[in-house]
Amino acid sequence: MAIDVSESIEARLREVEDKLAIYELIASHPPSADTGHAQYTSQVYKEEGIFNRGVGLDGATGAKAIADFILRPAHREAIEGGLAHFTGLPLVNLQGDRAIVTSYLQLIQLDKTGQPREMANHGVSTGYRIHRVVVNRWELERIAGQWKISSRTLLPVDGSKAPLELLNAGLTEILARNRIE
Repeated sequence: MAIDVSESIEARLREVEDKLAIYELIASHPPSADTGHAQYTSQVYKEEGIFNRGVGLDGATGAKAIADFILRPAHREAIEGGLAHFTGLPLVNLQGDRAIVTSYLQLIQLDKTGQPREMANHGVSTGYRIHRVVVNRWELERIAGQWKISSRTLLPVDGSKAPLELLNAGLTEILARNRIE
């Protein structure tokens, strides 16, 4: 990120505060999904928010419907089976009261059939396996001083062009914003 020293300290501080709030919002997704905290999920989406999981998986529209995803019996079963969402550091493109965030997410699951292994000072475990890696595009809006999710698209990293295009769009938008050539 290039620093524009001609910007006021207040403007630069606002950008830092916005990015920290957005990092916290994105970082809150794994704990809320892994605990089934639907109330939290419903509060971070806009009322008319969109959750798009791409081809082959259902999505939802509306904060309540999105929050209901983590109340499904199948999701509870996944949690009880050792589900862990693990996110990468997000790429944040601030655009005033809007932001585009590009990130990776791994869905990790306890490997109950793996060979037990001992690690010094950490006990015995059968380990974990990465179930899926996805690319996320989060579209956010600042509403009454709080960042909310207006749309989230996640696509599996499966060798197809769609997730690569989503990643490229995030990078291209950052380059355009920073006027890097």
